[in-house]
Amino acid sequence: MRPRRPGQTDLILRPMRALRLGALALAAVILGGYLFDHDHAAATAAKGAHARAVPVVVGSATTRDLPVALYGIGTVQPLRVVEVKVRVDGQLDKVAFTEGQEVRAGELLAQIDRRPFEAQQVLAEATRAKDQAQLTNARADVGRYAALIDSGGVSVQTMAAAKAQVQALEATVRADQAAVDSAKLQLEFTRLVSPMDGRVGLRLANAGSIVHVSDAAGIVTVTQMHPISVIFSMPQDELPDILASLSKGKLPVIAYTRDGSRSLAEGELSVVDSQVDSATGQVRLRAIFDNSTRTLWPGSLVSARLLVRTEHAVVVIPTRAVMRGQSGEYAYVVKADNTVEMRPVTTGKAVDGFTAVLSGLALGETVVFDGQARIAPGTHVEAKKEGESEAGASQAASDLPGNGRIALRAHVS
Repeated sequence: MRPRRPGQTDLILRPMRALRLGALALAAVILGGYLFDHDHAAATAAKGAHARAVPVVVGSATTRDLPVALYGIGTVQPLRVVEVKVRVDGQLDKVAFTEGQEVRAGELLAQIDRRPFEAQQVLAEATRAKDQAQLTNARADVGRYAALIDSGGVSVQTMAAAKAQVQALEATVRADQAAVDSAKLQLEFTRLVSPMDGRVGLRLANAGSIVHVSDAAGIVTVTQMHPISVIFSMPQDELPDILASLSKGKLPVIAYTRDGSRSLAEGELSVVDSQVDSATGQVRLRAIFDNSTRTLWPGSLVSARLLVRTEHAVVVIPTRAVMRGQSGEYAYVVKADNTVEMRPVTTGKAVDGFTAVLSGLALGETVVFDGQARIAPGTHVEAKKEGESEAGASQAASDLPGNGRIALRAHVS
C-alpha cells in the first residue's frame, strides 16, 4: 500500500461532511413543515369548533291564567260516628244487620228480649187502673158530700178530707202514668235502631249474649259516609291569603291520593280552625265532600289541594327554564344574533310546571327551556322550538368542541 500524501485525508472527509449536513438540513425542513401543517390544522379545527352553535330547546314567555293553589296532607274524617250501645240490660235476641251494610236512620240493627219489659208495662198499667178506680170513687164521694153539706148531713171536716183524698189519688194516678210511660220506653229500648244514614262496621256482640248498659263496648258502630270531610293543615303564613279569599266566596278543594297521582273527589272549604298550633305553626282546615261514590274512606290519608285564587293573564315560563345561582334566579334569553343573555328574574307562584315571572322578562321573549348546562352568557346557540324532533340536536351535541376523535379524523384526512 502506498502512503497517503499530506492533505489527502481532508479531501476525502470534506464531501462526506457536506452530505451529512445536507441530510440534517433536509430533515429540519421536513419536520418544520410537518409541525406548521399540524399547528395550522389544529388552529383551524379550534376556530371551527368555536364558531359551531350549541343546540338548545327554546320557547316564548307567554301569558295564561295561573291558579294559585296550596297543598297539604289531611285525613278523611266522617261528620258523624255513633257507637250503638244498649240502654237496657237483657239477652240479645238477634242481630239484624250484615257487617259493612248501608243502613237508613231508624232501621233495626238488633233486638233484645222484650218479654221482661212487656211484663213491667202490664204491671204498671194495672197499678194505674187500680188507682184510677179509687180516684173515680173519691170524686163521687166529693159530689155526694157537696149535696149534703148545705143540709148539715156532712161536716165540713169530712168534706175537706174527701177533697184531699181526691187530690192524693190524682197524684198517684199521675205517678202510675209515668211508670207506664217508663215501661213503654224501656220496651222501645229493646229495639236498637240506626241513629242516622250510614255504614255499619264490624259486629261487636253476637246473638244470645247478655248485654248490659255498663258494657264498655257497644253492638256496632255506624259511620256517616256522605257527605264526609277532610281535615288538613296549612302553614300559618298562608292564613291571611286564605281568609281573604274565603271572605269572597267558597274555595274549591280537591282531594288526591296520598302521593298526589290521582284525583279522588271535589269539595269546598267549610271552616278554618279558630287557632294556630303553636308547636307546629300549622292551622287546621275542614273541607266537605259529597262522597256519593265512596272514593273517600274514613281514616285514610289524602293530599288536599286548596285553590286560593286564579291570577289572570300572568307572564309564565316553564319551571325548568328558571335557574338558580348565587345572585338569585335567572333565565337565559336568546337575542337576535342567536347569542344568549343571562337575565335575572323575579318569580311568583309555580303551578302545574309553570312559574309566574313578575319581572325580568317581557311577553314573547325567547327563553331557553332545556340545554342550559352547555351554555354561558354570549354563547351562540342553535335554537329549536319545544316539541320539535331533537335528533338533530343530539347529533350536533356530539360534534361540540372538545370532541378529540372528530378533530383527529379531520386532521388525518
